Amino acid sequence: MNDWTAGYTTEVDYTFGYYAELNPLRVALALVYAGFAPPDFHSACELGFGQGVSVNIHAAASVAHWCGNDFNPAHAGFARMLANASGASADLVDQSFEEFCARDDLPSFDYIGLHGIWTWVSDENRRVIVDFVRRKLAVGGVLYLSYNAQPGWAAMVPMRELLAEHAAVMGHPGKGIPRRVDDALDFADRLLATNPIYSNVNPQVGQRLAKVKAQNRNYLAHEYFNRDWLPMSFSAVKRWLAPAKVAYACSAHYFDNVDALNLTADQRALLGEIPDAMFRETVRDYMVNQTFRRDYWIRGARRLNPLEQAELVRAQRVLLVQPRPEIALKVTAGAGEATLQESIYGPLLDALADAQPRTIRELERAVREREITFTQLVQAIVVLAGAGHLVMVQDEAVTAQVRQRTDRLNAFLCERARGSADVAFLASPVSGGGVPVNRFEQMFLHAHAQGRPHADEWAQSAWQTLSAQGQKLLREGKPIESAEENLAQLTIDARAFNDKRLPILGALGVA
Repeated sequence: MNDWTAGYTTEVDYTFGYYAELNPLRVALALVYAGFAPPDFHSACELGFGQGVSVNIHAAASVAHWCGNDFNPAHAGFARMLANASGASADLVDQSFEEFCARDDLPSFDYIGLHGIWTWVSDENRRVIVDFVRRKLAVGGVLYLSYNAQPGWAAMVPMRELLAEHAAVMGHPGKGIPRRVDDALDFADRLLATNPIYSNVNPQVGQRLAKVKAQNRNYLAHEYFNRDWLPMSFSAVKRWLAPAKVAYACSAHYFDNVDALNLTADQRALLGEIPDAMFRETVRDYMVNQTFRRDYWIRGARRLNPLEQAELVRAQRVLLVQPRPEIALKVTAGAGEATLQESIYGPLLDALADAQPRTIRELERAVREREITFTQLVQAIVVLAGAGHLVMVQDEAVTAQVRQRTDRLNAFLCERARGSADVAFLASPVSGGGVPVNRFEQMFLHAHAQGRPHADEWAQSAWQTLSAQGQKLLREGKPIESAEENLAQLTIDARAFNDKRLPILGALGVA
């Protein structure tokens, strides 16, 4: 009998996450910063889209035609529901990689994205994916590939195998996968309590296990308990992708492209002695103990000359999406916590504080008198974008073209938030991607859209909806019991949302 699951967990649904690295609009800044020409994106594909939150946000908020697959029909059904709500042009199907990648009706793609999928599929499916990229990624097109990486996972690989084996051998199927996950984690705790030599040699295993236990059980079932699970080194992935004729360009995780945030001076010096760029990337992973890579690859990469690079950088548009007073000049990256220079970041943030889009050329003019060099300015923008304080902004014409679709999708999600906290993101026609908006904030937006202009009214509307379902807010992990206290807390939250978040959501075209 054919197993349509291919060894992948289907007993519980995957989480409803959104992954910003899949947003094609983010590609340009990363590629140009690395010295490569970015393509225009007219057609895009997400392989293994899960619940379809990312692919639907990007389909609604961009002019590209999107395609994608997920073998799980429940996931594909939810994804199609979102597509129907927005009216976006999206071909989303419940097909396996083998079925989807063999289709002869698919176009060439300017962008193909896979978030995490590479780690959890078989070698057979990896070959199918590589062949698909070889045949369907257009010349000049970008492949986004993220995966669990070595050497960061080296110590945890045996523990993951133990957890999966316990669930398969010791777990009774009738218990359900969440209970089997709990039992496997409890057993791992008991094992470590016996002080095995394995944990003495790998002391970080206990620390990581403690973090694992705090995570969502549906996520853990998909992350750790599938049949196929293989962290890879960068060099191994490079060998796998060789038949697809793609070349590594840069990291999709902006912080990774700023060596000063991740490497010591001695490490940077050693890397500088390595002439081969691909081997440098492998060595760098050892320096930072890389656990998860998010990479952009290009088919037919074109290097920019210095003038082209500078002009393309200056043309990029950015928007501040955090209130200026709340941005601390500290970030945490591979080298630990770094303090950002006030003399550089302060003037830049001040120039962006009105939450209006600016080109980097405009920002360069705004800070010129502060003796900030162009190189310092661009690196600061990359760092702020990596920290989530800035987003890339698309052209006004594109924003206007997609606004109706994002409005429809957001209205649907805000209505749905009245009964569910699953999807904590809305679509921005300005950034072309997702914006974190939690359930209560979505309920406030829903009340606002229903003609209630005041924050106190939003709180009352939200409490009426929650109380009708027997739901209460939590404070320090415990339910708030009285109706008066629940309403009071919601009122505080709604007023803060109105003062701080709503103006930014307005700038993003979400509100």
